[in-house]
Amino acid sequence: MEAAIRAIAEPRRREILRLVWTSELAAGVIASHFDVTRPAISQHLRVLKEAGLVSERRSGTKRLYRARPESIAQLRAYLESYWDENLRLLKQAAEQDEQRGTRRDRRHKGN
Repeated sequence: MEAAIRAIAEPRRREILRLVWTSELAAGVIASHFDVTRPAISQHLRVLKEAGLVSERRSGTKRLYRARPESIAQLRAYLESYWDENLRLLKQAAEQDEQRGTRRDRRHKGN
């Protein structure tokens, strides 16, 4: 999972994922969308492939890439678990704060 998180931390890799999300594209086509060298894009594709976020298929001399939705779904679930945990902690903190305020109000009214 950490390899996938590191992979999507780079903006160009996220853009590459968007490009290959619905269709299989050749490395050259992917590279044409960026203002960096093709070897740089190949490096990004290798990182995405090693993280399991894209698959590679050879067709003659071309390398074709496609997003792997199942891996991205796992990454999404993992990231959402952090969000769910943070929401639970926020709810808990808000409830504790409300209880403290209620007790403070009772003491203040009692004086």
